[in-house]
Amino acid sequence: MKNFFKILFPAIAMVFLILPAQAQAVSPTTISGAKTVSAIEAKKLFDDGVMFLDVRKNSDWDAGRVPEAEYLESKKAFTESALSEIAKKSDAMVIYCNGEKCMRSSKAASKAVAWGYSNVYYFRDGYPAWKAAGYPTE
Repeated sequence: MKNFFKILFPAIAMVFLILPAQAQAVSPTTISGAKTVSAIEAKKLFDDGVMFLDVRKNSDWDAGRVPEAEYLESKKAFTESALSEIAKKSDAMVIYCNGEKCMRSSKAASKAVAWGYSNVYYFRDGYPAWKAAGYPTE
């Protein structure tokens, strides 16, 4: 019986330590001060000429993107100064990344709102939903 607990206890401990580490974060459904949009709504904004801002990592950007999207990689290039070079505080912008398991667009949208941008659209489903809908890519 003693050997049973010597084996069982470490196995149970591993379950409680490993499983939470493997669970991926899920991005928030809304961002205060921004409007969450679906792929259909994002496409309408695209058709209306609204700027799209891609905040994914370089390899994702290189693999494909929304046509004519601006690019500011969120962890290195997304700063208030860099954003001010491509958009006025009143300009409409759709911020996207790699969908609900990607936190980059939620963080970028929150920062943009905090910096005083007043027309921010948070495309939570991001590039995967855009591509799945058959919308144009480059």
